[in-house]
Amino acid sequence: MAELLSRTEAEDFLYREAELLDEWRLPEWAELYTEDATYEVTSPTTADPVNADPDRTLFLISDRIDRIRGRANRLMKKSAHAEYPRSKTRHLVTNVRVIGGAEGGTRIRSNFAVFRTKEDTTSVFMGEVYHILVREAGELRIRRKRAILDLNSLYNQGRLTIIL
Repeated sequence: MAELLSRTEAEDFLYREAELLDEWRLPEWAELYTEDATYEVTSPTTADPVNADPDRTLFLISDRIDRIRGRANRLMKKSAHAEYPRSKTRHLVTNVRVIGGAEGGTRIRSNFAVFRTKEDTTSVFMGEVYHILVREAGELRIRRKRAILDLNSLYNQGRLTIIL
């Protein structure tokens, strides 16, 4: 069984992930993921978002590593009209807790708020996120990430083109 991360190690990693996203260093962000990774954002209407199965429930995003990399690369291009010019974002991470071991790594739960400004409109996305972090070749990597939005809908936020 893998040794659990400390809360400080988990926080440092999550802060680094947020920094990469805010600086639009998306290819570097995608490299934080393992080859068997999943990145998911549940629908605001999901009854049990923590335990929902993406094969049986509607998710806003349910990506494996190829789609994670593709999303990161696509958003870097001028042809990504929804994000050109790029949004300004600020990812805030708080209430980080080490939950326990899972899938050969450490399960982390945290709260987040993402502020996004685009074309003089500011939107706020907030919720909780579950990560499973693992060590690969001495580096921390994301095996699983599931973001659960604390919103009733995305009506006021518009499109979800940013990465939570």
